[in-house]
Amino acid sequence: MIVRRVREKIAFTFLRLSALLVLVILIAILYYIVSNGVAVVNMNFLLKNPEKGMTGGGIFPAIVGTFYLIALTLLFALPLGVSTAVYLSEYARGKNDRVLTIIKVATRILAGIPSIVYGLLGLGLFVFVLNLRFSLLSASLTLSFLTVPIIIAASEEALESVPMSYREAALALGATKWQTVRSAVLPYALPGIMTGSILGLSRAAGETAPIMITGVAYYLPRLPASPFDQFMALPFHIFTLSTQSSNPQLTRPFQFGTVFVLMALVLLMNLVAIVIRNRYGKLRR
Repeated sequence: MIVRRVREKIAFTFLRLSALLVLVILIAILYYIVSNGVAVVNMNFLLKNPEKGMTGGGIFPAIVGTFYLIALTLLFALPLGVSTAVYLSEYARGKNDRVLTIIKVATRILAGIPSIVYGLLGLGLFVFVLNLRFSLLSASLTLSFLTVPIIIAASEEALESVPMSYREAALALGATKWQTVRSAVLPYALPGIMTGSILGLSRAAGETAPIMITGVAYYLPRLPASPFDQFMALPFHIFTLSTQSSNPQLTRPFQFGTVFVLMALVLLMNLVAIVIRNRYGKLRR
């Protein structure tokens, strides 16, 4: 008994130290970025176009391009991901469990594929085969492929968390299968679906490799006029400032400022997901 308690205490101490170490590393990274980037961020930095080969001005086209990219990715990925999850969870269940299991495993595998693979897929399919050129549309479709498996997995979990009694009650009242899904299942699963979708989009917002070879521009001090134009984006802007600048010391403050803005955007999206989950969770109780 004493030995078991000692082992348990050692195990819990190790877990606490591990959590503390992760927290310390996270705080150190955040402090390093914020302390170096917050001094650069002001209205001129946020609202001006880049100047002098990105050694002056601001990052307004990169901010707007990132928002355009996220919006188009959401437009393409959300309907496809949620529709697939609804089919797998509500319509395909019980018909062919082996095939359904293979599809679910394939979805999980697709969610773990490196993003550069999706970039090469987007380059071959959207840029060359469909001739959409190096454009905002090609990049957003590529990121949609990357995001869809995440949305499917999150939506499936949300749909499967809905009590079976909700479905049975709706069917007993004479509702059709689709009416049951639309009126009884989806409203209950909506918080989980929205949370998973936002988290998937926050990952897509920070990706560099897929957009680097499908449409993002190195230096473009203007906004895209259509989905077929090239664009600037925050993650690629950080990459170019870090690796392609002829004077890294001169652009270093701009690097930290851009990282700070991108980090703030991703944190904001994650906070929105948390608020939605907590708010709808309270309403369901």
